[in-house]
Amino acid sequence: MTTYAALLRGINVGGSKKVPMPELRDVLAGLGHTGIATHLQSGNAVFRSDDEDADALAAALEQALRERFGFAVDCLVRDAAYLAAVADACPFPAAELEGKQLHVTYVDRPLEPGRFADLDAEAFLPEEFRLGDRCVYLYAPDGLGRSKLAVELGRPRHVKGIVATTRNWNTVAKLVELTRD
Repeated sequence: MTTYAALLRGINVGGSKKVPMPELRDVLAGLGHTGIATHLQSGNAVFRSDDEDADALAAALEQALRERFGFAVDCLVRDAAYLAAVADACPFPAAELEGKQLHVTYVDRPLEPGRFADLDAEAFLPEEFRLGDRCVYLYAPDGLGRSKLAVELGRPRHVKGIVATTRNWNTVAKLVELTRD
């Protein structure tokens, strides 16, 4: 059995796409998963499965959510080893920063650096970003809500055609902890 985290994009924000966590746990159980737990209300779930195809697990979860709630929810599924590797590879001094200052945007595929070639990174300092393994690390000293770099990184020319969902460092660390075998 492999332990996974399901990262749902854009639920329970601003009154739209409501997915109550007890119902998310029910959906995951209905898919045959075990050891199910949720974290916060923003679409983080941990589960165990015999299936080793994370993309197939994400697709099945998306379909089950669409059937249950009547709207599409993009999902990423990542195993415990990946989540730990992303945390370990953080290019910023995570231990020295507040959780609201550091974020990871998980994406569904590797990002080619050329996607961000037109971005003048120096214009956004002290905010910074770095590409990782199917993720983007963002240092935003004043938090994500005030980050001009986060807005720029989210523009269609940078994210067109990819599924992306962002978590603050506190959630990144908690997901590593919850998926640790």
